[in-house]
Amino acid sequence: MRILFRMMAVLAALVTAGVASAQTTMKVVMLSDLKILDPIWTTAYIVRDHGYMIYDVLFALDAKLQVQPQMVDTWKVSDDKLTYTFVLRDGLKFHDGQPVTSEDCIASLKRWGARDAMGQKLLQFTKEMTAVDAKTFTLVLKEPFGMVLESLGKPSSSVPFIMPKRIAETPPDKQIGEYIGSGPFVFKKDLWRPGEKVVYERFADYKPRSEPASGLAGGKRALIDRVEWVVLPDAQTAVNALIAGEIDMMQQPPFDMLPLLEGSKGIKIVDLNTLGTLYALRFNTLHKPFDDPRIRIAALYALSQKESLAAGVGNPKYEKVCKDLFGCGTPLSTSKGWEDKLEGNAAKSQELLKAAGYDGTPVVLMHAADLQSGVVSPVSKALLERGGFKVDMVSTDWQTVLARRSRKEAPSAGGWSAFVTTLAATDILDPIVSFFTGAACEKAAIGWPCDDKIEKLRDDFARTTDPAKRKEIAEALQVRLAEYPTYAPLGQYNMPVAMRSNISGNLEAPATVFWNVTKK
Repeated sequence: MRILFRMMAVLAALVTAGVASAQTTMKVVMLSDLKILDPIWTTAYIVRDHGYMIYDVLFALDAKLQVQPQMVDTWKVSDDKLTYTFVLRDGLKFHDGQPVTSEDCIASLKRWGARDAMGQKLLQFTKEMTAVDAKTFTLVLKEPFGMVLESLGKPSSSVPFIMPKRIAETPPDKQIGEYIGSGPFVFKKDLWRPGEKVVYERFADYKPRSEPASGLAGGKRALIDRVEWVVLPDAQTAVNALIAGEIDMMQQPPFDMLPLLEGSKGIKIVDLNTLGTLYALRFNTLHKPFDDPRIRIAALYALSQKESLAAGVGNPKYEKVCKDLFGCGTPLSTSKGWEDKLEGNAAKSQELLKAAGYDGTPVVLMHAADLQSGVVSPVSKALLERGGFKVDMVSTDWQTVLARRSRKEAPSAGGWSAFVTTLAATDILDPIVSFFTGAACEKAAIGWPCDDKIEKLRDDFARTTDPAKRKEIAEALQVRLAEYPTYAPLGQYNMPVAMRSNISGNLEAPATVFWNVTKK
């Protein structure tokens, strides 16, 4: 009998080993470490990408930027355009085994809508959201709002991810403490090591849609059993690891190392976000010196897109001067109001600072030294100083910048004046989706601009579905943002991904996703 038990144990071990060896693991170096886990509390792209791993959404954009149902099965709109009725798909389940219900969706939308600029507009026009039954809920508007589905299908940066009701009822100004979604991967919190790695495993009970995958829409099929985000802060070390096959993908390889990677056997360079990304300098409008719009305008003249792109990219193949708050190549693209700005005109900046009575209050410029985009911050510092500003640049890692930028204290008391970040073109497609064009005072995104004219134009845009009228409103808003700047676009670029040749199936999408990916 003992011999029989031993033989059974050996057989079980061999079966287990066979299963383990059959499993696939993909190791990736992302743009930064992951320390914040709440994708509603912050707009950081690394946290958004984490969100797409474990959460699902009601609607999503396909490769043609058209809104498609995701968790929703069917929906209808009343004749007066005021009542939307949504029915969830069968088989939706959270990672803890509980079914996804209408109440989970409503609670999640309310929490998202309290923080996101587009969500705030949707809730501003919303009278009520009501659960009809476990799978059906209604959204009733006070007046027609032309972007209901676009809001629910918002791809980035603060995405309306669906969480269990008990988690979604966490106050919007506090971070959640549980990380349970219904998406294609499960976050393994017990294996999470900040500064070392993040681990996700395939969710066996995830039920993908039947449609082919397209952009962020369609069937999300987890074909990799395990995804590990490996933290390698030194870019050269990460590149060497990719060439050696120790990792499978690098989300943001440095531009100056692309020739090396392009010439390496077993490596391919792929552009998964063809719409591109913009460098941007965000102003804090609460405190001196940038509480005065005249001083922010002076900064627009001091800054230079060409010099920023030269430092951040340095390759004409991937960069483009783009004085457009809605992104070049997008439907609402326009440079109206910004033609003479962002060209490094130090003399004009000095002239405007003198007229505004600038008293030398230093600009506390946060610098994320561990990001590829971080190389633009020292250039911004030099340009602002050349334009007559006093600048105190504080160098830390990106996670520290994320924590500090949420603080409203004065720069001298631990707050900040400005920081350089990146904005995916899908985050600035129009006045509603763009959280950096919003100026809703206390409800605005970090930087907290406050301007009634901007908010009226955004409301007017939201009320209409006429393309010609939308174009007219967008141009008027861009002109107003030249008079009351909320941020400075510092140039547009495309950031390719580097990966091993045995990785395939990646989709072109505005966020880095790992469903429908295979490793041979």
